[in-house]
Amino acid sequence: MKLLGRFLLTILALSLVSYGISGTAYAAIEPLSVTTNKEFYVEGATITISGFVKDYDTSDPMKSQDVTIIIVAPNGNLVTVDQITPDSDGNYSTTATAGGMINVEGDYTVKAKWGAQANQTVFKYGGSSGASPAESGEQEGTTATINAGSFDPEPALDEEPMAASQPVCGQGTVLKNGVCVAEQQKKGGGCLIATATFGSEMSPQVQFLREIRDNTVLQTQSGSTFMTGFNQFYYSFSPTIADYERENPAFKETVKIAITPMLTSLAILNYVDIDSEEEMLGYGIGIILLNIGMYFVAPAVIIFKIRNRK
Repeated sequence: MKLLGRFLLTILALSLVSYGISGTAYAAIEPLSVTTNKEFYVEGATITISGFVKDYDTSDPMKSQDVTIIIVAPNGNLVTVDQITPDSDGNYSTTATAGGMINVEGDYTVKAKWGAQANQTVFKYGGSSGASPAESGEQEGTTATINAGSFDPEPALDEEPMAASQPVCGQGTVLKNGVCVAEQQKKGGGCLIATATFGSEMSPQVQFLREIRDNTVLQTQSGSTFMTGFNQFYYSFSPTIADYERENPAFKETVKIAITPMLTSLAILNYVDIDSEEEMLGYGIGIILLNIGMYFVAPAVIIFKIRNRK
């Protein structure tokens, strides 16, 4: 009996240990990972940035978003911004060249963002070399000419020192007050309520609204006039609603259900060709009336019928 008891106790202990190991191994898989192929780079080296999206699913629009990669220099400037589409297994990869925009010696931060998930890693860069060969040749030629003269050369002054000190911004960034910052959308503001509802500016629903606004509505004079008035009304209350959505998950789900019919009605614009002001006005008024019917007329009719039955 003692031998049997020890045997059962050993089996139980091994089961618990194996369960703990498997749980730890599963927990080690991050929702979003990002890494570089080396920890240190020299000028001209290829920086390979790769990672894995745990929940990536090409069949689900909410889980098939692109991964946004941002490289930040040691001085806080944005070097580059890139978007990568993972493969069917959730793996993604991109490359950058050390040098050019990556020219300051120090630690560079690589930030990855996918939906609400974010992660980052760091690599070191040894710094770029000084002047290029062409610039060195010009400097030597100037020195030789001065020494050949019959007068003592005066110390040369650097021309346009302020221009030389300006950082070079990468793709997706612009120079503002001496610092590279992310380039803002030129055609309109952000969809605050939709972004708070669906969790990210990169969500398919927010991208859909932005494309409808920029590529369809704002392409006509009547659409631009409408958006000007609409933005004044929309941004008067949308920041408050967006903040409350982030604080209250139940309210967030309610808003998601409420705006779904509107998103469905706007999808009509994807299937029509709008080539004139008259067509824009016709489809625009039609969609507005459709939404009025869905959000006001239909509920009013239902309430009216329910009261009459009583």
